[in-house]
Amino acid sequence: MPKQTLQKWGSSTLGDAINIIDGDRGKNYPKQDEFFDSEYCLFLNTKNVPANSFSFDEKMFITQEKDSKLRKGKLTRGDFVLTTRGTVGNFAYYSDKIPFKNMRINSGMVILRLDKDGKLSRDYFRFYLDSPLFRGQIKSHSTGSAQPQLPIRDLSVFKIEFPNLITQQQISDVLSVYDDLIENNARRIQILEQTAQAVYTEWFVNFRFPGHEKVKMVNSGTNFGEIPEGWEVKMIGDVCTRIQAGGTPRRGKDEFWDNGTINWYTTGELQDNFLFGSKEKITEQSIDETSAKIFDKGTILMAIYGSPTVGRLGITIERSSCNQAALGLVEDSKKITKTYLYYVLRNLREKFNLEAVGAAQQNISKIKVSETRCLVADRDLIDQFDVIAFPIFQEIESLQRQNDVLRQTRDLLLPKLVTGEIQV
Repeated sequence: MPKQTLQKWGSSTLGDAINIIDGDRGKNYPKQDEFFDSEYCLFLNTKNVPANSFSFDEKMFITQEKDSKLRKGKLTRGDFVLTTRGTVGNFAYYSDKIPFKNMRINSGMVILRLDKDGKLSRDYFRFYLDSPLFRGQIKSHSTGSAQPQLPIRDLSVFKIEFPNLITQQQISDVLSVYDDLIENNARRIQILEQTAQAVYTEWFVNFRFPGHEKVKMVNSGTNFGEIPEGWEVKMIGDVCTRIQAGGTPRRGKDEFWDNGTINWYTTGELQDNFLFGSKEKITEQSIDETSAKIFDKGTILMAIYGSPTVGRLGITIERSSCNQAALGLVEDSKKITKTYLYYVLRNLREKFNLEAVGAAQQNISKIKVSETRCLVADRDLIDQFDVIAFPIFQEIESLQRQNDVLRQTRDLLLPKLVTGEIQV
């Protein structure tokens, strides 16, 4: 379809279209000993904005007294937060659903606040922030390689195009259909995951498995204490045929990266999910000439670096690779099943994080993972669990695949809609 004429659209710089608000960087900026686990005001850092929504796995608070001394950077409902240092371009929307009434940004982010004149709708602006138009400008204006950053003066000259409010709403309605379907599938996935986890916990942690009343408890001689007769305490390495770290081909060597066809995953892509495609890909030559490794379909990848990612998992759906911050684990099918190993690792996540070492970046070694003890039930019970868990895994994979297709379709439509290339 022909591009909609620009006479029907507004074109502006971001600085003229919205308010861009920096955080307080003055003498009252909180010091390390002025943060608390629970207090008056949540003080955001970039870990709280890992993608396009908030995450509150880690929280730092400041007191009401400290909050009152800061002049800038306080959020109000309806604001957007954008990261501008380190991982540049992540954003989140401060809606009424966010449970914290008082939030401030740190020096690595800015607040994007829509003007009250109503030229831009929040839904439309959210899709703009997720569009290639915005992403491309971030890439071209970000400076610094070790610690990328985006100054406000550069952000303020970003280009934004927008139609009238009625058309903005129509565009948002079209794109929201995809988001709603993705969200519904995500809820279904969460319920399925909780179901499988609940069965694993009931059977293999609480020992209330089918027929448990007739099974004798015996002393394991380990910190597991008493366990059902016939069960064993093994090391992870004993129940896997392969535990191996990945590797990163040398950057700047075009023959290792250009036109790559092999998925190469980083720990940020491991979200307890099936892995349908990596952000970066490597070549066959890189496998032959570098530390990069190939993992077959069905390999469980586990993050071993970086809090809070240590222990997060992904399952490859095709021949793939990963960086050195992840391990590939393959179950010994004579002893356990893939689903059983997956939940064994999930159940050990807290332990892995407690044992992670390293001041600059928490990590747990391949040897430590291999030597970690786990409880292995008798094979008949593991197979009974697989009868329940394997179909759940198949359904989760199907729903995640649907979401992958929905995201791809939405991402193809999004730039065309928010630039007027196609009409609603």
